Amino acid sequence: MRERATAIVASPFLRFVISGGIAAAVNIVSRIALSQIMPFSAAIVLAYLAGMTTAYILMKLFVFDQSGSSVRREYIRFGLVNLVSLLQVWLVSVGLARWFFPLINYTWNADTTAHIIGVLSPVITSYLAHKSFTFARKDGQ
Repeated sequence: MRERATAIVASPFLRFVISGGIAAAVNIVSRIALSQIMPFSAAIVLAYLAGMTTAYILMKLFVFDQSGSSVRREYIRFGLVNLVSLLQVWLVSVGLARWFFPLINYTWNADTTAHIIGVLSPVITSYLAHKSFTFARKDGQ
């Protein structure tokens, strides 16, 4: 399956972006659904966890080489990188929705627009962190 993905999309960064896009869609759709039953800021956090798990699975299968580490160790590292990204996503999303958009009188789907921009904000830093930390070859293999 990975060989086929590699043949279709040769660039690991492009596969990362595609996988991240799928995970972002899971994140955003989950947030919209969760916002019906909880506050926006809490929904962002829970939706992020759904997107993060989707991203880990897709990136492990299609983006990064085998690290030689256990799934548990990789997922913990993936989670650590994503804690930093979550903070960035939350700050950007809530900052836009609650401060900047009202300042410029932007009202059309403001929460969703803010959330999409927030989810996109850590793309490059996350790729580099996952490549050098989460999925780095164990023991210099």
